[in-house]
Parts: sequence; structure tokens; C-alpha cells
Amino acid sequence: MADFHGYFILFLIWLISTIFIRSFLKSIRAKKLNLPPTLFSLPIIGHLHLLAPIPHQAFHKISLKYGPVFRLFLGSIPCVVTGSPEVAKEFLKTSENAYLDRPQNSAVAYLTYGSKDFSFAPYGSYWKFMKKIVMSQLLNGTTLDLLLPVRQDEINRFIKSLERKAKAGHAVDLDVELVKMTNNVISRMLMTERCSEEEDEAGEMKKLVTEIAEITGKFNLSDYIWIFKNLDLQGFGKQLKGIHGRFDALIERIMKEHEEARKQKTGVVKDLLNMLLDVAEDQSMEIKLTRENIKAFILDIFAAGTDTSAITTEWALSELINHPNIMKKAVEEIDKVVGKDRLLQESDIPNLPYLQAIVKETLRLHPTGPMIPRQSTEDCTIAGYHIPANTTIFVNVWALGRDPNHWENALEFRPERFEECHLDVRGQHFHMLPFGSGRRMCPGTSLALQVIHATLGCMIQCFEWKAGEDGKLIRVDMEEGVGITLPRANPLVCLPVARLNPIPLSI
Repeated sequence: MADFHGYFILFLIWLISTIFIRSFLKSIRAKKLNLPPTLFSLPIIGHLHLLAPIPHQAFHKISLKYGPVFRLFLGSIPCVVTGSPEVAKEFLKTSENAYLDRPQNSAVAYLTYGSKDFSFAPYGSYWKFMKKIVMSQLLNGTTLDLLLPVRQDEINRFIKSLERKAKAGHAVDLDVELVKMTNNVISRMLMTERCSEEEDEAGEMKKLVTEIAEITGKFNLSDYIWIFKNLDLQGFGKQLKGIHGRFDALIERIMKEHEEARKQKTGVVKDLLNMLLDVAEDQSMEIKLTRENIKAFILDIFAAGTDTSAITTEWALSELINHPNIMKKAVEEIDKVVGKDRLLQESDIPNLPYLQAIVKETLRLHPTGPMIPRQSTEDCTIAGYHIPANTTIFVNVWALGRDPNHWENALEFRPERFEECHLDVRGQHFHMLPFGSGRRMCPGTSLALQVIHATLGCMIQCFEWKAGEDGKLIRVDMEEGVGITLPRANPLVCLPVARLNPIPLSI
């Protein structure tokens, strides 16, 4: 027993000495290279323990002590974090060429057929080709106008569904209903199929999108700790195979139906999938789109287009319920501009500046992408610090929107601030980047804004919203949930009360 105690003490001395020496050598190297400041890290896991429960909030707390740019180790992965608009501008504009790649995790790489998608593809010839196709054909103004009837029809169905709930005196889980509606918008625009034909039936695609969002947002030990790289300790591998297999079978069926209709030249609809098949068959294209490229791109559209619009609309209504004076002002604007005899439509949005200001203020405080991740491809100097190649960068968008140096009463929900200063949300103002900035900015920004404005506008035009199952809550909580997007911790459950019954826009 005495020998065991002796060996154990020697082991502790060795372990503590090793940790101390490594920390000392790291600090010398950091000073020599002028790396950003950091804090004490634990062996193997680095600073992973500091990220719970919500990473963007944790990063903000660390920045209050260590400054606007600091360095962390997530397991064995070196990272640099900033929540400063000035430093964000250096990363995303001044030195953008060094930060055009996105870090990948094993779940994303597997689900996207080995990173054959657009969102996470490395910056290069394929990514540039897809960006050109997306902006010139798939999501340009002409295509969005062509698919306007789809969006309007789904909003009409959504409002009618809420009317039935209001008549019956039933509460509505808006998280579920908004995701269902946005899923159907994306599904019909992409491949002319609804995810949910029946009100109480969630389609397979809707289930898959939810599962994909969950598994890609989960922490995977093998992505961050090198000794676990080839081990599947959490059982993610089996889940990923199941999700990928179901998604592939579903998309394969839909693609074959489209291809058969194209051969027969019957029932060919101008949806985004047919546009992608046109590109794949065009022999003049400099890059040949494969079947896997198309499937991975479809996954991108569903994953990016469903949650974001639904979550933003849910946060906006939450804020309006908690600020009845702002709700009253929004309703008065809609009544004045649109009237009470017809349903608000997308063409009304330019004439509704206060509604636009509400959406901007929601995106400032509740950005659906709370962090912009990038991967450095070369050594660079940012804010006077040396940032080595192969460093993961996190721009804390959530913190940018709450920076008291750029926003007066930063934590207050006050849409009027956007009437006083006409800030854009398209990546030109670095204290507000809800859709990113630069070449890798979200290409679906226009579509997202159209859906959010029209949906929120119709909801507050047609209904009064009483919080809670029985409609008796005075306020709704504003606690954030965990995820790669920015969900509410608790779904928004409200009792809709019919305010007026406008005639839906005929399609």
C-alpha cells in the first residue's frame, strides 16, 4: 500500500509539472508571436468547460474580462473569438481572403455527402461556381417573384389555420406552426411538394430537418479532442447513418419523379430542383454538378431556410407581446397602409417602415445565427495580434448587436432606433450582422426577409395575441435555448383572438 501511495504522489508531481511546463512554454510562445490574450486551460479539454450552457453568452462574458479579441482551445482546436464590430470588420472585410473557409464538424461533412454542398464547401472553384448559380438563377429577384404565389398561398393557409384555432378557443404552439409553415414554403419552392398536407401530419422532410438541426448542433467529442478522433463514444455514427439514409431515399424519389416528368415533358414545374437539373444537364457549364452535389444543396436550403425564418418571427411576436405599445403602433400602421378588407402581402412591405424596424430590432437582439464561424487559411495580423493559419474564428454576432458602444440602451427593444438611423442588415454595418458579411454572406437573405415580414405582418393584422395556454400571462419569458441557431428555451404558446377577417390575396 505504501508503494502505491508513493507511485501515486510521483504521478501527481509529474502531471502537475507537465501542465505547468506546457502552460509556461505556451505563454512564452504567445508573447513571442503576439497572440491574443487567453485564460488558463485544462489538459485535453482546453476551455470546453467554459462554454456551457450557451456558447455565445459564455464568449461574451469572457470578453468582458479579456477584451474584444481573445484566444481559446476547444479541446485541441485553437480558436479566436471577437464580439467587437471593429475587429469583425478586419476578419470579414479587410482581411477577408484569409477567412473564407468555414470549419466543419463530422456530422455536417457526413450529411452533405462529404462536404459536396454549398454552405460548407471550401472556398474555391466549386464554391464560386455554385455562388454564381445561386445568385444568378436560384435565388435572384426574378425567381423569387416567380415563386411569390407559393409563399402567399402558404401564408394564406397558415392564417386560415390560426382562424380555426381562434374560433375554437384553442392555444397555438407557434414554434410548431411556424416551422410547419416555413417548411412548406421551402419545400414547395424547391420541389413542388408540401412537407405537411394534413394539419396534424408532420411530413418526413420536416422530421428530417428537425433531426439534422439537432445532431449538427450537438457537441461531438471526436471533433474536438484528438484522442477520440476515430472513436464514436456518443453513438453519433449510427444516428447519422440513419438520418442520411432516410434523407437520401426521400430526395432520390423526388429527383426521379422530376426526371421522369422532364423525359415525358409533362407536369414540369419551374421549381428550384428543376433549375438545378437544368444546370447539371448543361454541357456548357464549367463545372459538372453531380447527383450528390444537388442532394447536398437541397439539404442546405432546407436546413438554412426553415428554422431561421420561423425563429425570427417567433422572437418578434414575443417582443411585441411584451411591448403592447409597440404592437399597437404596428397594427395602426398596417391598418392605415393595407386597410382591413384584404390580407397584407409582400408588395406592401416597402410602405410599412415600422414593421421593417421591428424585424431589424428583432434581428439585432435575437440573430438566428448568433455566431459566424470561419477558418483561417493563412497567417494574418488582426487588431495587432498574430492569428496563425488553421485557427477557427468565431465572430459573436449576438454580442455585436448588444454592444453599448454602438447601441444606446442596447438591451432595450426599441424599433424606433431604426427609424432614426437607416441601417441595413446585409453585412455593411459591422455592429449588426444577422446574415453575415462578405462573399460568404447568406445568399437567402432576400427570401428570408420576405417571408418574415409577410408572416409577422399578417399575424398582427389578423389577430390579438394572448400569452399562455389560457391567454392570461402578462408577459412571455425571453430565455434563449441551446442550438446552432437561436431558439427560444420555451416555445411561444399563445391564444389567438380574431381581430378582423380580411379577404386573402387570390393566387
